[in-house]
Amino acid sequence: MRVIFWGSPRIAVAPLETICGSSHRVAAVVCQPDRPKGRGRKLSAPPVKVAAGRVGIPVLQPELPRGEEFLSRLRSFEPEISVVVAYGHILRPEVLELPPHGSINLHASILPAWRGAAPIQRAIAAGDTQGGLSVIQMDEGMDSGDILAVHRMSIGETETAGELAARMSEAGGALLVETLNRIERGEIEPVAQDHSLATFAPKINREEGRVDWSAPCKTVAAKIRGFDPAPGAWTTRNGEPLKLFRPRVVDSSGAPGAVSQGPDGSLVVCCGDGAVALGELQARGKRRMPAGDYLRGAPITDGEKLE
Repeated sequence: MRVIFWGSPRIAVAPLETICGSSHRVAAVVCQPDRPKGRGRKLSAPPVKVAAGRVGIPVLQPELPRGEEFLSRLRSFEPEISVVVAYGHILRPEVLELPPHGSINLHASILPAWRGAAPIQRAIAAGDTQGGLSVIQMDEGMDSGDILAVHRMSIGETETAGELAARMSEAGGALLVETLNRIERGEIEPVAQDHSLATFAPKINREEGRVDWSAPCKTVAAKIRGFDPAPGAWTTRNGEPLKLFRPRVVDSSGAPGAVSQGPDGSLVVCCGDGAVALGELQARGKRRMPAGDYLRGAPITDGEKLE
């Protein structure tokens, strides 16, 4: 089938490349415009645009995917179906319905759980041990369309959002190709979602990443893993923000926020019950580094507590 692929971030690259390597033809890619990035604020292309350029696929980068001029350009590619993976904009009905087979979306949860922009982060932060991928027929709602295919995955005890996203990206490509094959053969039987069971995964803001040390240690560890690499769970030390990574639940007791250095160099922080040992830290303006390296330059003082 002739496909229009919609996506921008790195998580969408593997699905794009997998479809390109199948019997289906990607006629064009739609992604976000180039954006300023880094200290120099130099324009940077979305990862999907870079991937499309490597194989010579035309790329469209509308600020907003709407308007007759944009629709006319889409029609010129004569798409049979649209495939959407983390594109970042809500698509209007006239866009969704433009190809004969409509538009399908790869979503990083087993719907109707975790509808929204941050399903991977929310699932890990909530302590979920099972997750997966859903392919749905897109409608006007938010991740509410009929389910076409599902792939279930376990979430590792120490797995971060970044690590799970990478695994899901690889698995998602194969799932999409299988789904496209079945649509082409007329084998798909859509299954309606039970909307009464829906849970939601809104975009995460920086303030949500602040750790409450009075919470149970398992809750704290799950949050740190779920917000790794972005936006990053954080606390303050001596009035300065400190990002936290690689947590491990350990047996220790003390007032919430009380710190000590573990025998492996980790930063051990007491919680409402138990403690977490943090393997990596990142101070403002510094790179992410092993906790031992950070503490050599900023040693713990007696009776110190994180704020």
